[in-house]
Amino acid sequence: MVTAIHLNLDDAWEPGSVALETIEAKSWGPQLRFSAPGELIENLYREYETRLAPFILYGSGDFHHLSALWLRRIREPFVLVSFDNHPDWDVRPPRWGCGAWINRALELPELIRASVWGCGNFECWWPGQLFGNRRAEREGRLEVHPWADHRSPGDQTRRGAILRSNWREKFSGFAAQLAGTGVYVTIDLDCLRREEAITNWENGRFTVEDLIWALGEIRATAPIIGGDICGAFSKPSYARAGQRFIAGMDHPKLRTIDVAEAHETNGSTLHSLWPALAG
Repeated sequence: MVTAIHLNLDDAWEPGSVALETIEAKSWGPQLRFSAPGELIENLYREYETRLAPFILYGSGDFHHLSALWLRRIREPFVLVSFDNHPDWDVRPPRWGCGAWINRALELPELIRASVWGCGNFECWWPGQLFGNRRAEREGRLEVHPWADHRSPGDQTRRGAILRSNWREKFSGFAAQLAGTGVYVTIDLDCLRREEAITNWENGRFTVEDLIWALGEIRATAPIIGGDICGAFSKPSYARAGQRFIAGMDHPKLRTIDVAEAHETNGSTLHSLWPALAG
């Protein structure tokens, strides 16, 4: 049985970054990047459903909404753990977009709860949080854990807020509560520092060593039944004018990216992270 694959949507990963079977799907990349109509999402799933595996390496974080598709194959109660610089909890259209995919995951009956760690952008704070799925957060089905080191003392008391000084203690407590429940882990490289990940988005504050430690904490109490890694940089290409316009408005204005440097930096990070995630 194949336990891990690389779904190549956009050449985000240099060939041979890890020894995985590669499924070429670049014709889908421009159609799916950032957002896509529901019909297109379903067509993709039908085409590749039988070729997917418990652990999946795929492209830029612009495709993170596809993680909600990978979760469909799970047939037991599970907890979703996401390491991401963004909460991806936006309740506004488009329904299938990289900034809203957590809501698609929450629709799955097998999902017990979703827990997002390492958010560093504005979406978890006023007024950005107005567009987040606060209802799911209040109900306990969704946890977001944003960095609050540089926020006001009041903000640091926000539900789920973490500091560099206490996040490991809080994560250990979270992992202990998993108590044998199956866990799916998704990692968007933009949760990492710029020194360790070159992405299409802003960088977060985790280190590779932080994530390896956190994965070990999960494995100490619960099985990791599946997972994925995305978030490596790739040159944007879009199939639809509206898709291109909205993506351009939403993305941060980053410096010019050297693709060779991105491949080298992200490949080195993947070499360390992948064994910790997939075994």
